[in-house]
Amino acid sequence: MKRTITHLADGRELIYFDRRDDAGRSAIDRRALGPRPVASELRYDPLTEEWIAMAGHRQTRTFLPTGTAAECPLCPSSETRSTEIPAYDYDVVVFENRFPSFSGNLGTYQDVGGLSEVRPGVGRCEVVCFTSDHSSSFSRLSDAQVELVMEAWADRTAELSGVEGVEQVFCFENRGEEIGITLAHPHGQIYAYPYVTPRTKLQLGAAARHKGPGNLFADVLAAERAAGTRVVAANELWTAFVPAAARWPFEVHLYPHRQVPDLAALSEAERAAFAPLYTSVLRAFDGLFGLVMPYIAAWHQAPVRQDRDLAYLHLELFSVRRAPNKLKFLAGSESAMGAFVNDVLPEEAASMLRSQIDH
Repeated sequence: MKRTITHLADGRELIYFDRRDDAGRSAIDRRALGPRPVASELRYDPLTEEWIAMAGHRQTRTFLPTGTAAECPLCPSSETRSTEIPAYDYDVVVFENRFPSFSGNLGTYQDVGGLSEVRPGVGRCEVVCFTSDHSSSFSRLSDAQVELVMEAWADRTAELSGVEGVEQVFCFENRGEEIGITLAHPHGQIYAYPYVTPRTKLQLGAAARHKGPGNLFADVLAAERAAGTRVVAANELWTAFVPAAARWPFEVHLYPHRQVPDLAALSEAERAAFAPLYTSVLRAFDGLFGLVMPYIAAWHQAPVRQDRDLAYLHLELFSVRRAPNKLKFLAGSESAMGAFVNDVLPEEAASMLRSQIDH
């Protein structure tokens, strides 16, 4: 793998990840870009003990261009058009988000009164372009391309974990207009948070209180593998299963069989084994109703500075689609109270997904 660092016209960093060592990456960004926005403002909610980012500059971000490569800012540049990627072709690219929720470009932050503490939204947000092919999807990537994406994820996890003020690194993909994507090109994002996120705190708190024979996540994996009824697919190094208490109509968790804290800690063999298993699960999602399934794919990694021994790297994949013409909306119970009601039995969901797994 070849890793090449360059910069865009406004100073943002861009990194090419190439399979070929002879890939030329001398292209420059020909655009005239305005100044970068200052970092968001973090406000503390004393009732939930959570930090909320106020990022008004994100209102101006690119929103659903025509959907064609001719208007896509994530496609390669050409002689007549400049995009976020200066090169005329690429394998995998990572660059700083033009409209970040967190960044190191600090501004002035005022006391807002009340009981809310205010501090700058220090951190970093990056975009990961999985392929230069606008019409592709993660499910259609070759195993070698998935491994290159994983190299990029691991590289960024390790580097961002060393950034001052960063407490957690989150790699994820949003897919489908039903999820709320603003760009259709196959891509994901990476958030380097200046705090440990609420969901991670909950999971690690449960792991700390766990009275079982081993690590909570490892025990969950072992129990699901033993039960078998909710296992969707598996190989010698990974298992994909629907959790017994799934919140979403179609939800699959993918665990490596070895406890590691983050993507950077995966072995070469584990990265290679992940690729065909994960893409087969994604294709099973699309095969359920013969439709392109909207989904969120979320990597749960250990915080940078705490509870790394309790954490267990895993991917949580879920869709808001519950039937061919029905979506699950987070209405009163879920949105207001955080109390989920699932319309699809996990065992039924697992059976439906197994029937679509490539054989």
